[in-house]
Amino acid sequence: MYEGKFPTKRYKHTLQFLNEVISKEDRILDLGVQNPFSEILTKEGFNVTNSNGEDLDLETTIVKTEAFDVVTAFEIFEHLVSPFNVLKDIQAKKLVASIPLKLWFASAYRSKTDKWDRHYHEFEDWQFDWLLEKAGWRIVKSEKFTNPIKKIGIRPILRRITPRYYLVYAERFK
Repeated sequence: MYEGKFPTKRYKHTLQFLNEVISKEDRILDLGVQNPFSEILTKEGFNVTNSNGEDLDLETTIVKTEAFDVVTAFEIFEHLVSPFNVLKDIQAKKLVASIPLKLWFASAYRSKTDKWDRHYHEFEDWQFDWLLEKAGWRIVKSEKFTNPIKKIGIRPILRRITPRYYLVYAERFK
């Protein structure tokens, strides 16, 4: 997936945020197949189970259980046609999710070789907040952060100052 180039800054920022909002005793369901970040979480002492790569637009059974305290979804919801369905069906009481923000200077991401590696949504923060609220979540903490890249040009300069990611901790209120 990353071809040896891990998003180190994003991983570090997300791990710090996670340490601030949940306990290592919490049972975590991480949406998405096992990946380098879920492996980092396990090494850091978190109790993580990954989903199996099911199409969460069509099949939400994995989240319809009380076996988990927290659901994490790191860069998952932008790939779904209807993230509302899975967000509404989550039975865990806590959610930690991150999404890439819509950038005014870049079009939505779409891999030409991998049909799963596409962004159907690129949210603005208020849109994601609204989606969470409609699905029964109350945002407790949120952060935006940049993702600078080591290239020359106008877009790389804009990426240094424009937040690219939005990270949210929410609790179920319904």
